Amino acid sequence: METQRILVTGGSGFIGTNLVNELRSRGHEVLAVDLLHHEEEADLYSDSYSDYVRGDVRSYRQMERIFEDNDDFDYVYHLAAEYGRWNGEGYYENLWETNVIGLKNMIRLQEKLGYRMISFSSAEVYGDYEGVMSEDVMENRPISETYQMNDYAISKWAGELMCMNSATMFGTETVRVRPVNCYGPHEAYSPYKGFIPIFIYKALHGLPYSVHMGHKRIIDYVEDTVRTFANIVDNFIPGEVYNVGSKQEWERDIKQYSDMVLDAVGVDDSLVTYTPAEDFTTKVKTIDFSKAIRDLKHDPKVPPEEGIKRTVEWMKDYYRIE
Repeated sequence: METQRILVTGGSGFIGTNLVNELRSRGHEVLAVDLLHHEEEADLYSDSYSDYVRGDVRSYRQMERIFEDNDDFDYVYHLAAEYGRWNGEGYYENLWETNVIGLKNMIRLQEKLGYRMISFSSAEVYGDYEGVMSEDVMENRPISETYQMNDYAISKWAGELMCMNSATMFGTETVRVRPVNCYGPHEAYSPYKGFIPIFIYKALHGLPYSVHMGHKRIIDYVEDTVRTFANIVDNFIPGEVYNVGSKQEWERDIKQYSDMVLDAVGVDDSLVTYTPAEDFTTKVKTIDFSKAIRDLKHDPKVPPEEGIKRTVEWMKDYYRIE
């Protein structure tokens, strides 16, 4: 395997931390970029952050300086983003500045410097589509069938369009990925995170939480996810886009995931309020992962029951819970 020089934006975030560690374990030279102020602070999030620099993707000049101060990069994994539907509603300025202007800055630098980029979108771009969510749905279906129902999803689709336009106009080479409900170690609690870390945090701290009935989801353990993402540098096909998630047969009701969390924590469901299905949210997502399996050797190995147990143990350690 040839050593590559790689920049990871959002490198101290949840997926970024796990991805940086995976890429380094394969012998790549990796520089992580994020908003943490000090390398010591970054060490809290990673096994090894000897190469970390502070930078805000919303500032073209900050990112340009990082490239000026370092040797050329072969690849850039662009993960830096504001995440989540309700986060995007409450803090839409940050969402649009980071997810759209931030990505545009990386594209402009890509047009100037010529690096290959892996740009992170989201399966949320499919909106409330009721069929099988294969990658070509976004190109072949009318917008009325793939209507994005929140600013987060809209910003991610806008980002994909910018990548495609740049490839057409300037010949840039980008692979887009659409992660699906990734979860696992290094994801601390926030009310805007996915339902798995929220359920675990609340259960560990004896706090009440709600479970919307009637929704089904696939969740993907981060160890499986980043292994596939790291494979892209060895299987890079410019212009491709990939759904990356767990196995469709591992899909469960949200209540079943909650039950797994409660079982792993060792508490009953007296904390839980069961509510009707959430408005403006897709109830069932059927997603096709065959392209990632074919091109990127995607091979999920950790089923939800095991992944949730591992995540509970990490969160216990992170929050110092006996």
